[in-house]
Amino acid sequence: MLCWLGRLCLCAGLLLATMAGAEEKVAHRLLSGEATAINPRYLLVGPGGQAVTNEDFRGRFQLISFGYTFCPDICPTTLSEMAEVLRRLGETAGQVQALFISVDPERDTRQVLQTYTAFFDPRIIGLTGSPALVSRAAQNFKVRYAKVVQPGGDPRHYAVDHAAGMFLLGPDGQFLKKFAYGTDVQTLTEAIAGILRQGPGDTGKP
Repeated sequence: MLCWLGRLCLCAGLLLATMAGAEEKVAHRLLSGEATAINPRYLLVGPGGQAVTNEDFRGRFQLISFGYTFCPDICPTTLSEMAEVLRRLGETAGQVQALFISVDPERDTRQVLQTYTAFFDPRIIGLTGSPALVSRAAQNFKVRYAKVVQPGGDPRHYAVDHAAGMFLLGPDGQFLKKFAYGTDVQTLTEAIAGILRQGPGDTGKP
C-alpha cells in the first residue's frame, strides 16, 4: 500500500514538474515572440509621389517612427533624437535609412512632410498615404492612433493620440528592436552602433 502510494506521489510530482516546465516554455515562447508580432511591412507614398515599401531599403537598416507634423511635443522630440543619432553615427549613418510615417494623412501632404522632416535632418524621409494604407502600416507595427477633437471645438483643429518610439529593421527588412519613447540619445546610438558593427549577417536578433 505504501509502495503504491509512493509511486502515485512520484507520478503526480513528475506530472506537476512537466506541466510547470511546459508553462515555462510557453512563457519563453511568448516573450521571444513579442518581436515576431510586429509585421515590418508597409506600402506608402514618398516625397516625390512614388510608392515606397519596406523592400525599397533592402541592404540598409531602417529606423522608423510614427507621428504627425502638428504634434506639439512627442514627434519633434523623437525626430530631434533621430537626427542626433544619425549625426553621432558618423559615416556609418549611411547604413541607416531614417523614416517618419505620418498618422495624419489628411493634413500631412507630401510637401508638408518633406519640409517638416528636412528641418530636423534632410536624410529623414517622410512617408504618407491614403488613410487605408496608413492604417495598415500602423496595424502591422502595432501602433495605435486616434483623432481627438475637443468637445465643441472646430473639427478641423484636432490632435492625434498615437503610440511613440522607434523601430529598427535589419538589412533583410526584418524587425530587430523597438526603442521606447524617452530612451536617451546615447543609449540609442550605442545600441544601433553595436548592431551595425555586427554586420548584415549577424544583427543580434534572437
